[in-house]
Formats: sequence, C-alpha cells, structure tokens
Amino acid sequence: MQRNSKFRVALFLPTLLVLLAMLVSACGGGSDSNSGTIAPADKQVFRYPEAGIDDFGTLDPALVQSASDAYALQTVFTGLVQFKDDGTVVNQLAASMPTVSKDGLTYSFTLKPGLKFSDGSPLTANDVAYSINRAIIPATKSTVSGYLSLLKDYDKVNKGKIPSAIGDSIIVKDDTHLDLIISKPAAYFLQTLTYPTSYVVNKKVIDKYGDKWTDHLDEGAGDGPFKVSSYQHNKMLEVVANSNYYGQQPKLQKIQFTFSGDVDTTYKAFQSNQYDYAGVPAANLDEAKDRKDFHQTPALVIRYLAMNYLSKPFDDINVRKAFALAIDKDLLVQSVLKGAVTPTNHLIPQGMPGYNAGLKGPDGTTSTKANVNAAKQALAASSYGSAAKLPPITFTYYTGNNTIKNLVTALQQQWQDVLGVQVKTTAVEFSKLISLSDATTNNAGPLQMWITGWQADYVDPQDWLGVFFEKDADSNSFNYGQNNGASAAQQQAVQAQLAKADVTQDQAERLKLYNEAEQKIVNDLGWIPLYQSKAITLINPKLHGFVDNPLGITAPDSWANIYFVQ
Repeated sequence: MQRNSKFRVALFLPTLLVLLAMLVSACGGGSDSNSGTIAPADKQVFRYPEAGIDDFGTLDPALVQSASDAYALQTVFTGLVQFKDDGTVVNQLAASMPTVSKDGLTYSFTLKPGLKFSDGSPLTANDVAYSINRAIIPATKSTVSGYLSLLKDYDKVNKGKIPSAIGDSIIVKDDTHLDLIISKPAAYFLQTLTYPTSYVVNKKVIDKYGDKWTDHLDEGAGDGPFKVSSYQHNKMLEVVANSNYYGQQPKLQKIQFTFSGDVDTTYKAFQSNQYDYAGVPAANLDEAKDRKDFHQTPALVIRYLAMNYLSKPFDDINVRKAFALAIDKDLLVQSVLKGAVTPTNHLIPQGMPGYNAGLKGPDGTTSTKANVNAAKQALAASSYGSAAKLPPITFTYYTGNNTIKNLVTALQQQWQDVLGVQVKTTAVEFSKLISLSDATTNNAGPLQMWITGWQADYVDPQDWLGVFFEKDADSNSFNYGQNNGASAAQQQAVQAQLAKADVTQDQAERLKLYNEAEQKIVNDLGWIPLYQSKAITLINPKLHGFVDNPLGITAPDSWANIYFVQ
C-alpha cells in the first residue's frame, strides 16, 4: 500500500528537490495539456479498470493493504491530513495544519466547520477519534494498524491491555477539536496520518451491519469527494459525486471501477474504447510508446522477492545469497520487461529521501548482473552444500499479470542454470497473496518464497525500512530479526538502529543511520530487490487534468480539476 513526512525541509532540501522535481514533472506529463469545451454532465463518467484482480480485497480503511483497493477507497473516505499530488502534506478534514507542543508529542487539530458524511449527517471530532481508535483495537484485526504505532500506548491498546486509545492518546475536546499524543518525537508522524487507517468512517453504518458494513457503503459510510452508488462484487464499484463533500465539487459525475480481467485483456479493451485508462504490458511497450495517449511516469515502487527466514532452506544466509546472486536483473529487464523498468539492488527507490547512490549489492559491487561464481560458492558454503540436498522450494506469485508470470518463469530458469535448483511455482490471486503474507509473520509458512512489491505510502525512508524491518513491524512477513538464524542478533541490532533513526532530530544523521541500516539489510538479504517500476499507461486524450504521479494517488481536492472535454 499501497501509497508522508513533515520534514525539516532545509535539511532535506537537496534530496527533497529531486523528489518534488519528479512529482512536478510527472504531473505535467499527464492529460493536463488537453483543451476544449467541457463535456456535458452525462459524459462525465470515468471508466477506470481494475486490472489483474477479481475483486477488492477490502474497502475498509482500517484493513486496506493493496494499492488497487486504496485508490478506489480514497475517493470515498478522507482523513485529517492528505497528500497533494506533488507529495506535500496538507490539511484535509482539518481546518489548518496542527499545532505541535514544544516537546513534539502533542498534535492539536481543529476541524473544518460543518463537516458531513455523504448521507448528510454531521461529522465531528468524535467520529475522527472513533475511526482512528477502531483501526487500533484488536477486535478490528487490522494488519496495518502499525501506521498508527506512534500513538502513545498503541501497543497496550492493540493487545487489549487498555480498552481504548480515546481519552489516552486521542483526546476529544469538543466537536471540532482533538489532540493526538505520540510516544516519541517523529519527523514523519503527519505522513503516517495520510494512510487510510486514519480515515474517518461512519459509526452508524458499522453498528448497523457489523463485518458486512462495506457492502453498504452507499448508506453514507464516507465523507470524500465521491460516494458509493453501487458495489457488485467481482463486477464493478460505482461512485458518484458527493453533494455533501466539504471541498470543491468534482466535475466528474461518476467513476466506474470495473474488474477488467488481466493486464493484456484490459489493454486491448482500452483500444476498443471500453475504458479511459489502462496500463501497458511490457510486451506492448514498443507499439504503444508512439501513441498520443501514451504516458510514462517514474514510480516510487520496488518489485522484490521475499524469503521466509523461518522456512528452510532460507534460514541459511548462504542459500539466500546464492539465490540472489544467481539472478541477472539486467537480463530480466531487457528480455522480459522490455526496458520498461530499472534494475536495482536498493530497498529505498531513487527519488526518495535517503536514496543511497553508493549502495552495494550482497556481493559488494553495484552490479545488477548475475555473479555466477559467487552464487555457486555461496550454495557450496551453505549448510546444505549442494542443490541436491536442498529441501523442496515453492515460489508463490500472483495471477492477472502475464509479465509477472513470465518473470517468474525466467527466474526459475536462472536458478536452474546457475545453481541446478528446480523451484516449484504456485499462483494465487493478489488479495490471497496478501493474506498468505500476513499469515507468514512469525511462522514457517504458509509462504516460503514469493514475489511482491511496495509503493511509497509517504515520502520518508522509514516507509521503506521501518515499516518492514523493525521489531514487530506489521509487514515483517519474512521474519527479519524474528528467527533463530545465525545472523538474528545482527538483524536485531539493525532493528535497534532503525528505531533510533526514527526519532533522531538531526536529519543528516537520521539519513546516515537509515543508509547504514539499508546496506546491512541488503547484505543479509532481507529482500532480493529486482527493479524499480515506472507507471506506463494509456489515458483517454479527452480526460483533462488526470495524471499519474510517483505516489500513485489522486488527491481528494484534485478531482475538482479532472473532467472530460468535447
């Protein structure tokens, strides 16, 4: 998730300017150049395909992990603060940015006056408190509540030792004022509040329908620029302009999020005018790049392989290293991905604060080619000694994307050619892969090795390192530092270093700590990064103002500037 830091800008300026340049350039490269008379209301229907998934995994802000789910959800729900399309954090439900106490622990918010849910009922500070607390309490069973872990006593509430954060770290003063109290000063706290776990939901709908409440979003569940008009599982989510939205009204009257089949099918359907937006499969890049509706945007996305430290043979660092160094990322990018991405050894993508241009791969070089000799030596040095003695290995990938399938096939072949290892594969729907990944945390299964990816939630290295590798992190499904391997103690030292970086106030020192931690995690094969992605899409030329950006978001208030022309 999926898609945030109130930096001390002066200290972050050189790196931050690179990111903002990417964002501004990307935003300028979309459909903003269109001109013409605005089309009538009945033509203001945005047909947006949800390619590669059969249905949303969830539309509950407290549970959402998938970027596909989050993109649709963010049209219906909003929170106290939000990103603009250029990556800066601005007030959303809040009337202004919060005041912060001298010790950096208390954030005081004032809400905009007259806020309403989409059914017209009032939205108050009590609703904000309820929604944030709901994401934390154990009854909700959120696997992403860690985005709120900076709140004071988060662990006690999340483990049921304290019944509620309301009155403890969430203080409601009156209908329009509330305080959020955190446990330690953190430069990125406001950025974490842009994640959906802080979005406001209508308690009335949840009380009425319980666990099935997201099937009744049309009954005033949200507060965003759009409201749900209908949701047909496995077919379509339809949202329409919300007349009770507190911001400027969207010009689009309707968005249809249609489950459109795989990426290749969706690409062909766009060409027959069934959709207004589509991704370009790698195999079609050459034919698509000369089209007038072609757009290419750098993305803060890393595609990587995960290996479970609690599952043999990946409990052995030398096996992990052998598998990593047997991969020729350059060849994969050239042959399978047709140059549409950039091979990488990094955990933090280029364009993010904290990107380390001097980072080395696990063989001590910056090369993204295979290191065949080192890979073979690592396998021989492992506790298994040879490919013949390895236990069976299952590699899990997700369906709906032929490029991923082809990538997995190529990886299988490289491991066979270099190491003599035969790897079995299994395919599951993307939402299933997420649930399997969650279940793998602190367990030897169900996943052993899998392919996945990460898109920036907020513009801070903590979102790439702390979110995954810190102690008890929600997304540490590969069990880094939570294993009995020979390097577990070293991993736990890195976790302590990440925790220190999170609260370090000297930003230059903070980035240094993150850079050092990233190098150690790369050396220990916390991930096998494969490539940094680009958003390569076709967009209806008549759609004015809609752009892709590296964060993969459309800010709530930006919908007012998106419309179809004649």
